Amino acid sequence: MRVIRHVAVNVFRESVRDRVPYTLLLFAVLLIAASRVLAQLTAGQDVKIVKDLGLAAIAAFGLFIAVFLGVGLVSKEVERRSIYAILAKPVSRAQFIAGKYAGLVLTLFVNVMVMTGALYLVLAWLMATATPAERASWDAPAMDPEMLGAVLMIFIELMLVTAIALFFSAFTSPLLSAACTFGLYVIGHFTGELRDFDTLTDSRAVGWLTRGLYHLLPDFSAFDVKLQVVHGIHVPAGYLATTAAYGFAYVAALILGGTYIFTRRDLK
Repeated sequence: MRVIRHVAVNVFRESVRDRVPYTLLLFAVLLIAASRVLAQLTAGQDVKIVKDLGLAAIAAFGLFIAVFLGVGLVSKEVERRSIYAILAKPVSRAQFIAGKYAGLVLTLFVNVMVMTGALYLVLAWLMATATPAERASWDAPAMDPEMLGAVLMIFIELMLVTAIALFFSAFTSPLLSAACTFGLYVIGHFTGELRDFDTLTDSRAVGWLTRGLYHLLPDFSAFDVKLQVVHGIHVPAGYLATTAAYGFAYVAALILGGTYIFTRRDLK
Protein backbone atom coordinates (compact mmCIF):
# COMPACT_ATOMS: atom_id res chain seq x y z
CA MET A 1 0.00 0.00 0.00
CA ARG A 2 2.88 2.38 0.67
CA VAL A 3 4.12 1.99 -2.92
CA ILE A 4 0.64 2.57 -4.34
CA ARG A 5 0.22 5.65 -2.14
CA HIS A 6 3.59 7.01 -3.28
CA VAL A 7 2.68 6.58 -6.97
CA ALA A 8 -0.76 8.12 -6.37
CA VAL A 9 0.71 11.18 -4.66
CA ASN A 10 3.11 11.70 -7.56
CA VAL A 11 0.23 11.49 -10.05
CA PHE A 12 -1.73 14.03 -8.02
CA ARG A 13 1.24 16.39 -7.88
CA GLU A 14 1.75 16.11 -11.64
CA SER A 15 -1.93 16.79 -12.21
CA VAL A 16 -1.77 19.88 -10.00
CA ARG A 17 1.12 21.18 -12.10
CA ASP A 18 -0.81 20.42 -15.31
CA ARG A 19 -2.74 23.32 -16.80
CA VAL A 20 -5.57 21.15 -18.14
CA PRO A 21 -7.37 20.52 -14.82
CA TYR A 22 -7.02 24.17 -13.80
CA THR A 23 -8.42 25.38 -17.13
CA LEU A 24 -11.36 22.99 -17.10
CA LEU A 25 -12.05 23.69 -13.43
CA LEU A 26 -12.05 27.44 -14.07
CA PHE A 27 -14.49 27.05 -16.94
CA ALA A 28 -16.74 24.84 -14.79
CA VAL A 29 -16.79 27.34 -11.90
CA LEU A 30 -17.51 30.21 -14.29
CA LEU A 31 -20.31 28.23 -15.91
CA ILE A 32 -21.87 27.48 -12.54
CA ALA A 33 -21.72 31.17 -11.64
CA ALA A 34 -23.07 32.19 -15.06
CA SER A 35 -26.03 29.87 -14.57
CA ARG A 36 -27.30 32.33 -11.93
CA VAL A 37 -27.37 35.07 -14.57
CA LEU A 38 -29.12 32.82 -17.10
CA ALA A 39 -31.64 31.77 -14.46
CA GLN A 40 -32.85 35.37 -14.17
CA LEU A 41 -34.17 35.11 -17.74
CA THR A 42 -36.67 32.40 -16.73
CA ALA A 43 -38.97 33.64 -13.98
CA GLY A 44 -39.80 31.01 -11.38
CA GLN A 45 -37.32 28.49 -12.81
CA ASP A 46 -34.11 30.03 -11.50
CA VAL A 47 -33.27 27.29 -8.98
CA LYS A 48 -33.88 24.54 -11.53
CA ILE A 49 -31.69 26.29 -14.11
CA VAL A 50 -28.84 26.79 -11.65
CA LYS A 51 -28.99 23.18 -10.41
CA ASP A 52 -29.31 21.74 -13.91
CA LEU A 53 -26.44 23.72 -15.41
CA GLY A 54 -24.31 23.29 -12.29
CA LEU A 55 -24.62 19.50 -12.17
CA ALA A 56 -24.16 19.30 -15.95
CA ALA A 57 -20.98 21.38 -15.67
CA ILE A 58 -19.58 19.11 -12.96
CA ALA A 59 -20.28 16.03 -15.08
CA ALA A 60 -18.98 17.48 -18.36
CA PHE A 61 -15.78 19.06 -17.12
CA GLY A 62 -15.09 16.09 -14.86
CA LEU A 63 -15.40 13.88 -17.94
CA PHE A 64 -12.81 15.91 -19.85
CA ILE A 65 -10.41 15.81 -16.91
CA ALA A 66 -10.85 12.04 -16.54
CA VAL A 67 -10.29 11.35 -20.25
CA PHE A 68 -7.51 13.78 -21.08
CA LEU A 69 -5.46 12.83 -18.03
CA GLY A 70 -6.46 9.17 -17.93
CA VAL A 71 -5.42 8.27 -21.47
CA GLY A 72 -1.86 9.39 -20.80
CA LEU A 73 -1.31 7.82 -17.40
CA VAL A 74 0.52 4.78 -18.78
CA SER A 75 1.35 5.66 -22.39
CA LYS A 76 3.07 8.91 -21.35
CA GLU A 77 5.46 7.01 -19.08
CA VAL A 78 6.19 4.51 -21.85
CA GLU A 79 6.80 7.20 -24.49
CA ARG A 80 9.13 9.15 -22.19
CA ARG A 81 10.79 5.86 -21.21
CA SER A 82 10.50 6.88 -17.58
CA ILE A 83 8.65 3.61 -17.01
CA TYR A 84 11.99 1.78 -16.92
CA ALA A 85 13.29 3.89 -14.05
CA ILE A 86 10.03 3.39 -12.15
CA LEU A 87 9.89 -0.38 -12.61
CA ALA A 88 13.59 -0.64 -11.75
CA LYS A 89 12.58 0.35 -8.22
CA PRO A 90 10.64 -2.01 -5.94
CA VAL A 91 7.42 -1.19 -7.82
CA SER A 92 5.48 -3.95 -9.55
CA ARG A 93 3.39 -3.28 -12.64
CA ALA A 94 0.22 -3.98 -10.68
CA GLN A 95 1.20 -1.40 -8.05
CA PHE A 96 2.05 1.06 -10.82
CA ILE A 97 -1.41 0.71 -12.40
CA ALA A 98 -3.21 0.88 -9.05
CA GLY A 99 -1.22 3.95 -7.97
CA LYS A 100 -1.83 5.75 -11.25
CA TYR A 101 -5.56 5.13 -10.98
CA ALA A 102 -5.72 6.19 -7.32
CA GLY A 103 -3.83 9.41 -8.08
CA LEU A 104 -6.20 10.43 -10.86
CA VAL A 105 -9.25 9.56 -8.75
CA LEU A 106 -7.86 11.82 -6.02
CA THR A 107 -7.43 14.60 -8.60
CA LEU A 108 -11.02 14.12 -9.76
CA PHE A 109 -12.28 14.13 -6.18
CA VAL A 110 -10.65 17.48 -5.43
CA ASN A 111 -11.95 19.03 -8.65
CA VAL A 112 -15.49 17.71 -8.14
CA MET A 113 -15.53 18.99 -4.56
CA VAL A 114 -14.41 22.46 -5.67
CA MET A 115 -17.07 22.60 -8.38
CA THR A 116 -19.72 21.32 -5.95
CA GLY A 117 -18.70 23.97 -3.43
CA ALA A 118 -19.03 26.64 -6.11
CA LEU A 119 -22.50 25.38 -7.01
CA TYR A 120 -23.65 25.45 -3.40
CA LEU A 121 -22.29 28.97 -2.98
CA VAL A 122 -24.34 30.14 -5.96
CA LEU A 123 -27.41 28.38 -4.56
CA ALA A 124 -26.82 29.88 -1.10
CA TRP A 125 -26.70 33.36 -2.61
CA LEU A 126 -29.86 32.60 -4.58
CA MET A 127 -31.66 31.44 -1.43
CA ALA A 128 -30.53 34.51 0.52
CA THR A 129 -31.82 36.92 -2.14
CA ALA A 130 -35.10 35.10 -2.90
CA THR A 131 -38.44 36.27 -1.55
CA PRO A 132 -40.64 33.95 0.54
CA ALA A 133 -43.01 33.62 -2.43
CA GLU A 134 -40.18 32.54 -4.70
CA ARG A 135 -38.98 29.97 -2.18
CA ALA A 136 -42.51 28.56 -1.87
CA SER A 137 -42.60 27.97 -5.66
CA TRP A 138 -39.48 25.83 -5.68
CA ASP A 139 -39.88 22.06 -6.11
CA ALA A 140 -37.00 21.50 -3.69
CA PRO A 141 -34.93 23.75 -1.40
CA ALA A 142 -32.06 25.61 -3.01
CA MET A 143 -29.58 23.91 -0.66
CA ASP A 144 -31.21 20.52 -1.18
CA PRO A 145 -28.90 17.88 0.42
CA GLU A 146 -30.16 15.32 -2.10
CA MET A 147 -27.98 17.03 -4.69
CA LEU A 148 -25.06 15.34 -2.97
CA GLY A 149 -26.51 12.03 -4.12
CA ALA A 150 -26.38 13.26 -7.72
CA VAL A 151 -22.81 14.47 -7.20
CA LEU A 152 -21.88 11.07 -5.76
CA MET A 153 -23.29 9.34 -8.86
CA ILE A 154 -21.36 11.76 -11.09
CA PHE A 155 -18.14 11.02 -9.21
CA ILE A 156 -18.59 7.24 -9.45
CA GLU A 157 -19.37 7.65 -13.15
CA LEU A 158 -16.10 9.59 -13.54
CA MET A 159 -14.27 6.84 -11.65
CA LEU A 160 -15.61 4.38 -14.21
CA VAL A 161 -14.59 6.62 -17.12
CA THR A 162 -11.11 6.90 -15.61
CA ALA A 163 -10.86 3.12 -15.30
CA ILE A 164 -11.86 2.74 -18.97
CA ALA A 165 -9.29 5.32 -20.04
CA LEU A 166 -6.60 3.62 -17.97
CA PHE A 167 -7.57 0.20 -19.37
CA PHE A 168 -7.07 1.35 -22.97
CA SER A 169 -3.98 3.35 -22.02
CA ALA A 170 -2.34 0.12 -20.89
CA PHE A 171 -1.98 -1.12 -24.47
CA THR A 172 -2.89 1.63 -26.98
CA SER A 173 -1.89 5.17 -27.92
CA PRO A 174 -3.42 8.21 -26.19
CA LEU A 175 -5.44 9.18 -29.29
CA LEU A 176 -6.97 5.73 -29.67
CA SER A 177 -7.56 5.50 -25.91
CA ALA A 178 -9.45 8.79 -25.94
CA ALA A 179 -11.54 7.73 -28.94
CA CYS A 180 -12.44 4.37 -27.37
CA THR A 181 -13.22 5.94 -24.01
CA PHE A 182 -15.48 8.61 -25.47
CA GLY A 183 -17.10 5.98 -27.69
CA LEU A 184 -17.92 3.72 -24.75
CA TYR A 185 -19.17 6.70 -22.76
CA VAL A 186 -21.62 7.67 -25.51
CA ILE A 187 -22.73 4.08 -26.14
CA GLY A 188 -23.11 3.52 -22.40
CA HIS A 189 -25.85 6.15 -22.29
CA PHE A 190 -27.92 4.23 -24.85
CA THR A 191 -27.62 0.66 -23.58
CA GLY A 192 -31.38 0.59 -22.95
CA GLU A 193 -31.89 0.55 -26.72
CA LEU A 194 -29.60 -2.50 -26.98
CA ARG A 195 -31.67 -4.28 -24.34
CA ASP A 196 -34.88 -3.80 -26.29
CA PHE A 197 -33.41 -4.25 -29.77
CA ASP A 198 -34.22 -7.98 -29.89
CA THR A 199 -37.93 -7.06 -30.00
CA LEU A 200 -37.32 -5.09 -33.20
CA THR A 201 -35.50 -7.76 -35.19
CA ASP A 202 -36.41 -11.22 -36.45
CA SER A 203 -32.81 -12.42 -36.26
CA ARG A 204 -32.20 -14.47 -33.14
CA ALA A 205 -28.41 -14.08 -33.52
CA VAL A 206 -28.69 -10.29 -33.63
CA GLY A 207 -30.97 -10.37 -30.61
CA TRP A 208 -28.47 -12.46 -28.65
CA LEU A 209 -25.63 -10.15 -29.74
CA THR A 210 -27.40 -7.00 -28.61
CA ARG A 211 -28.41 -8.65 -25.34
CA GLY A 212 -24.79 -9.67 -24.75
CA LEU A 213 -23.56 -6.17 -25.49
CA TYR A 214 -26.16 -4.76 -23.11
CA HIS A 215 -24.81 -6.86 -20.23
CA LEU A 216 -21.15 -6.33 -21.22
CA LEU A 217 -21.03 -2.59 -21.85
CA PRO A 218 -21.17 -0.13 -18.91
CA ASP A 219 -24.59 1.38 -18.31
CA PHE A 220 -23.76 5.05 -17.76
CA SER A 221 -27.42 6.05 -17.88
CA ALA A 222 -27.90 4.39 -14.47
CA PHE A 223 -25.71 7.07 -12.86
CA ASP A 224 -27.71 9.97 -14.27
CA VAL A 225 -30.11 11.13 -11.55
CA LYS A 226 -29.67 14.84 -12.22
CA LEU A 227 -33.17 15.29 -13.64
CA GLN A 228 -34.85 13.76 -10.59
CA VAL A 229 -32.82 15.87 -8.18
CA VAL A 230 -33.43 19.09 -10.10
CA HIS A 231 -37.20 18.51 -10.03
CA GLY A 232 -37.25 17.55 -6.37
CA ILE A 233 -37.94 13.85 -6.98
CA HIS A 234 -36.55 11.67 -4.21
CA VAL A 235 -33.93 9.13 -5.32
CA PRO A 236 -34.06 6.07 -3.00
CA ALA A 237 -30.92 5.36 -1.03
CA GLY A 238 -31.19 1.71 -2.09
CA TYR A 239 -30.91 2.72 -5.74
CA LEU A 240 -27.86 4.87 -5.03
CA ALA A 241 -26.21 2.03 -3.10
CA THR A 242 -26.95 -0.56 -5.80
CA THR A 243 -25.72 1.70 -8.59
CA ALA A 244 -22.59 2.58 -6.63
CA ALA A 245 -21.86 -1.12 -6.08
CA TYR A 246 -22.31 -1.74 -9.81
CA GLY A 247 -19.87 1.05 -10.61
CA PHE A 248 -17.25 -0.17 -8.13
CA ALA A 249 -17.52 -3.73 -9.46
CA TYR A 250 -17.04 -2.53 -13.04
CA VAL A 251 -14.08 -0.38 -12.00
CA ALA A 252 -12.45 -3.35 -10.25
CA ALA A 253 -12.90 -5.51 -13.35
CA LEU A 254 -11.34 -2.86 -15.60
CA ILE A 255 -8.38 -2.28 -13.29
CA LEU A 256 -7.75 -6.01 -13.05
CA GLY A 257 -8.03 -6.34 -16.83
CA GLY A 258 -5.72 -3.41 -17.46
CA THR A 259 -3.21 -4.76 -14.95
CA TYR A 260 -3.29 -8.20 -16.59
CA ILE A 261 -2.62 -6.72 -20.03
CA PHE A 262 0.09 -4.35 -18.82
CA THR A 263 1.98 -7.03 -16.88
CA ARG A 264 2.26 -9.05 -20.10
CA ARG A 265 3.12 -6.13 -22.35
CA ASP A 266 6.57 -5.98 -23.88
CA LEU A 267 7.87 -2.49 -23.12
CA LYS A 268 10.99 -2.77 -25.26
